[in-house]
Amino acid sequence: MLEAAAAVPDHGKLLPWRFVLVPDGQRVALGEVFAQALAERDADATPEQREQAREKALRRPSLLLLVVDAERGDPEIDLHERLISAGAAAQNILLVATAQGFGSALTSGKALKSGVLRRFFDLRASEHAVCFISVGSVTVDIAPKNRRSNGIPNGLGEGRCGQRPQHCFNRLGPGQRCVASLHAELTQRQ
Repeated sequence: MLEAAAAVPDHGKLLPWRFVLVPDGQRVALGEVFAQALAERDADATPEQREQAREKALRRPSLLLLVVDAERGDPEIDLHERLISAGAAAQNILLVATAQGFGSALTSGKALKSGVLRRFFDLRASEHAVCFISVGSVTVDIAPKNRRSNGIPNGLGEGRCGQRPQHCFNRLGPGQRCVASLHAELTQRQ
């Protein structure tokens, strides 16, 4: 899985990200970090809410933290390029885990920006905790989320076909087609 992560596009070949495996023996301590992070941002958090925060660290057999370094290597390579590379690495891990028959998930949350989490993982000032990746055996079937809207895949933008023009690709040149018109044409052919 990590070999697949290392194979992603990486402007400048910086490897500006790393994965930190959270050992089983540190999960309870990480749960306390989650509870402390919740208490820092919500002094009114109930004991039940703090317990739920603790339990998040114990849910999956394998837990990785994705960390991106904003300064490693060439300073001309912006943080957003580094984050895109890290996102592709995370996606490759999720895809390989699924292909190997494991369940996998990407999770984030406000605790990732907390000082207590940064100290727990000994993050430098230039490092950003991006997300956790969980991998393990599937014990419960969860229905996939419906990610479609009005018959057009979300997030693709529709272009100049007249549908949802606020998502239009404004730089389509002569002879170029927008995603929605291509999707509609392909759907009609089926």
